[in-house]
Amino acid sequence: MSKKLIVGVDVGVDMAKKDFAAALRVDDIVVELDKCENDESGRQLLNEQVKALCEQQRVEQVHLVIEATGGYEAALVAYAYEQQWLVSMPNPKQVRDWAQGVGYRAKTDRVDPRILAHYGAERQPPTRPPLAVEVSHLDSLLKRRLDLEQALQKERTRLTESAHRPGIAPKVQESFQQVIDALEQALAEIEQTIDELCQRHEPFQQNLKRMLALPGVGTKVVLPLIVKLFQWQSLTHGQGNAKGLTSFVGFVGLDPQPYESGRSVRKQLAISKMGDKEMRRLLYMGALGGVRGQNPLKPFYDRLVGRGKAKKVALVAAARKILTWAWTIFSRQTEWNPAFHAIAP
Repeated sequence: MSKKLIVGVDVGVDMAKKDFAAALRVDDIVVELDKCENDESGRQLLNEQVKALCEQQRVEQVHLVIEATGGYEAALVAYAYEQQWLVSMPNPKQVRDWAQGVGYRAKTDRVDPRILAHYGAERQPPTRPPLAVEVSHLDSLLKRRLDLEQALQKERTRLTESAHRPGIAPKVQESFQQVIDALEQALAEIEQTIDELCQRHEPFQQNLKRMLALPGVGTKVVLPLIVKLFQWQSLTHGQGNAKGLTSFVGFVGLDPQPYESGRSVRKQLAISKMGDKEMRRLLYMGALGGVRGQNPLKPFYDRLVGRGKAKKVALVAAARKILTWAWTIFSRQTEWNPAFHAIAP
């Protein structure tokens, strides 16, 4: 775990897609900032405000406390590391529970950064070390690959539809094909770069071999899954567990969310869906294929269906099981053993 923070300034940030609000806290002094744009100018403005307060209060250490927001916070976190700030990304539910316990009642864009700064000063949550450069690069390459795949699919659909509609100018179809050719070339270049990175980085090679042995983990799932496992390892300093991986708010979002009130109010069990939407989709599709094979995932799925669970619910549970198995293999750096993980029907 990380060392205890020295006296410094705690910076709480409530992040959104386009902007963020920040509050600075040192001892009992709280300074609120106006909203900053979520771009380079906004990050520089935050840094200037933080430096001014540090000089005024004669402190050096800066501790950024920010919640995961599905990637919107990534640029600010990277900037914080460049400034040699400490970074904590606490579980949002733990922050909310603590805030209610100490008397915070409101939840607004103005109050949230104050809560995070206060939480950082009071609870001193573990700091998160930066990801290895190779993991960050692979993550960005995979996101770009997904962007290109989606754009390519849309252009191909437009080209196909235009062929069945009268009155379409030939130049329009020519334009579709030009964009498709450019996207295909860009996608091929990204794929080549991904392959070269995986070949160079030995931990990727080791984990690729291990993860591809798991039921439901194929070529589409494996690299995004490996990135997610490295991110969880970094977030928890290697001390995380499989349950936390599935339930940490804003990470994957496969945790079940029961809704019950008294004896009469019961809503259908659902998952939180708070986290990486693409990772959930990939794991679900992996489960869909995995439960059709002869492997430990099939009896697990069959048992749930046999107990009356809806097939979709059982598939979500199977996706969660794949993620659990993956973390076990990744964290222990061991090989997949079907006999060890076999589940009796």
